[in-house]
Amino acid sequence: MKICKVPGGVTTPKGFKAACCAAGIKYQGRTDMAMIVSAAPCAVAGTFTTNKVKAAPVLWDMDVVYKNKSAQAVVVNAGIANAATGKTGLDICKQTADFAGATLGIPAGSVLLGSTGVIGPNLPLDRIQAGVKTMAGTLSDTLEAGTAASKAIMTTDTVNKEFAVEFELPAANGSGSVTVHMGGMSKGSGMIHPNMCTMLGYVTTDCLIDQALLQKALSAIVPDTFNMITVDGDTSTNDTLLVLANGMAGNAPIADTDESYAIFCEALFSICRDLAVKMAEDGEGATHLLEMRVYNADTKENARTLAKSVVGSSLVKAMVFGKDANCGRILCALGYAGPDFDPAKIEVHLHGEKDTLCFYENGCIQAFDEEKALKILSEKAVRFSCNMNMGDQEATAWGCDLTYDYVKINGDYRT
Repeated sequence: MKICKVPGGVTTPKGFKAACCAAGIKYQGRTDMAMIVSAAPCAVAGTFTTNKVKAAPVLWDMDVVYKNKSAQAVVVNAGIANAATGKTGLDICKQTADFAGATLGIPAGSVLLGSTGVIGPNLPLDRIQAGVKTMAGTLSDTLEAGTAASKAIMTTDTVNKEFAVEFELPAANGSGSVTVHMGGMSKGSGMIHPNMCTMLGYVTTDCLIDQALLQKALSAIVPDTFNMITVDGDTSTNDTLLVLANGMAGNAPIADTDESYAIFCEALFSICRDLAVKMAEDGEGATHLLEMRVYNADTKENARTLAKSVVGSSLVKAMVFGKDANCGRILCALGYAGPDFDPAKIEVHLHGEKDTLCFYENGCIQAFDEEKALKILSEKAVRFSCNMNMGDQEATAWGCDLTYDYVKINGDYRT
């Protein structure tokens, strides 16, 4: 079955509406709250930050996902993270969910929450509740509403991030097939590092799928998508990725790891990978997307570790910013990553839209055309690869260059 990209984001699947508003949480003159609501209760799955300091909304959502296993709405704010706020932060989460549930006519335990922004300050509950009331009255299933919601959750992002696909699954009535949709939105630009990375991500689908299988699919896909991006080596306190499936497409229930499950996983992978790459490309101050593919490695985990080491290297990132074809920095990042390999057997290449240059093989840095290298390093996406010549496993990691603007953005982020 073919997975086809289609316009839109979280409102592309049947039964989902979105809204946004300017609540004045921190920013002025822009929207800073978003809401997603399903017409029917949803199976829900999630993955969350591995940071020991978890924000209040992360703790709230973990309870909903792992205990309730069902949800119907998401309320997100930008500007203040509601992290390191103790009992007050948790109380604000409960009061927000209670208010949203009452306003929407759904259980408070089916309301998911997300916050992003400055760590430390308390959320202004009155503005949050006013925002919930405003958005509840403006919910829409248009593609434009989904796009507006994706813009409202941005912080230092320079572009909104959304993606949608459609695919066919057997119909519930046993006759033919039905079209299933999946859409997503995310935000993330700084404080991004694997496990998870520093982001908020929301995926909606009208597919009917068992909740346990939904969680299984998401948990299997995250390691090769969102966990393979890095901007600055910092793992956020607020990382949250949620998937809501309301079952309104009319497909036969996915209750086993069969062909339909495989198709669903392929669609979810495409959504997660696209959103992840968009975040890496939009890293704070970034001018280039940085990609590293490691292939023919001995194990999948070693391939991941090696690829992430390269895109996470400050020297490699600075090299890409300066357009300096210094292969030694890539070799260095591979060498200290941890996995064992024979340096005499690996091959390192730089890939452009039209040209490929060999940087290293047979244990030696190779002579290459400096002008071609400069041309490739001037492209928006700078791609490297390393053939380990050890096995058949591979992984790709994404990051961005390190620029002067990154320091400027983060030097006064709070003030």
